[in-house]
Order: sequence, then structure tokens, then C-alpha cells
Amino acid sequence: MTIQELEKLYLERQSVREFSPAPLARETVEEICRAALLAPSAMNAQPWRLIAVCGEKKKEIAKAVQRLGVNRFVSDAAAIVVVAEGKSGGLMKVGEIFKENEFVRNDLGILTAYLVLAAQAAGVGSCIIGWRDEDKLRGLLGLKEKVRIPLVVALGYPAEGYPVREKKRKPIEDVFTYLE
Repeated sequence: MTIQELEKLYLERQSVREFSPAPLARETVEEICRAALLAPSAMNAQPWRLIAVCGEKKKEIAKAVQRLGVNRFVSDAAAIVVVAEGKSGGLMKVGEIFKENEFVRNDLGILTAYLVLAAQAAGVGSCIIGWRDEDKLRGLLGLKEKVRIPLVVALGYPAEGYPVREKKRKPIEDVFTYLE
């Protein structure tokens, strides 16, 4: 793959908030998640767990990310992938304390980026959801109380005619510096 092909993928990937009623095959969801799980992580701890939800259970999960009229479109997604914190190991926890850095949160962000880019490569739309009721999600998924769920990703084929919007970015000189 060339940098131009990768940049094209980046330009085409966008947050989809209107999904087609077409279902996603289980194999497609698994393929997207398998690719995402190749994401790098601090000390290769892989401190994550992806939980893909479809069917009737998806309706309950969708309600846990909808409040005050926000994120209604998630109900129309073919699948919802819950990004949960997994075991990270003692060495990583020690490193987080001494370096004052939340490696796990960084790693979950990287994993989520890999997830949405894998979806785009598979022709599947996605939207990262930050607004969620973690307690409700943990209960619905049977997760322990201490498990954090920082993000949820809605997946599905974009609705017919859903526009690819132009990426508006700050000028490179405002956000990039090259030093020698």
C-alpha cells in the first residue's frame, strides 16, 4: 500500500450517522475486529476487549448510548462494538504511575482508530460514540464493575446517498513542526 492509498482511506473515512437497514455478516464484523486487534499497545499488553453486539441485544446496547435525543442513529447501526478495558498487567500499571501517563487509555484510542479504519477498508461505515452509560453497558454485558468502557463504535453500511464530506483541516503549518 502506498501513502497515497492510505491517505485516500483516511479521506474517505468519516463518522456515519445514517445507516442502511442492510445487515452486516458476522464474518465481516469479526474480520474488522481481527484487523483492529493488530493495533500496537504499550509493552504489547493488549489491554482491551472488543464486544460485538448484533440482533436483539443491540437494541438494549443502543439505548445505553442515547440520552437527551443524542445518538438516536445508533439504533439503525447493524452492529455495535463496545471497546472495553481489559487486563493490562502490573508492569504497565507501575509504568503509568511513574510516567504519569495512562497507557491503557492511549492504547484503547489507537485500537479504536484501527477499528474504524478497518471498517472503512471493508466498505463499512462507522461512528465512534463517546457518550455512554458505562454502568448500564457493564450490566447489559455482564462485565465487572471496575471495567471501563471508554468508547463504543456503531457499524453498518452507510445509507444510500450518504455523502462523503470534505475533510476540513487546519493548515499544516498550524499543527506540524519539523525540527533538525
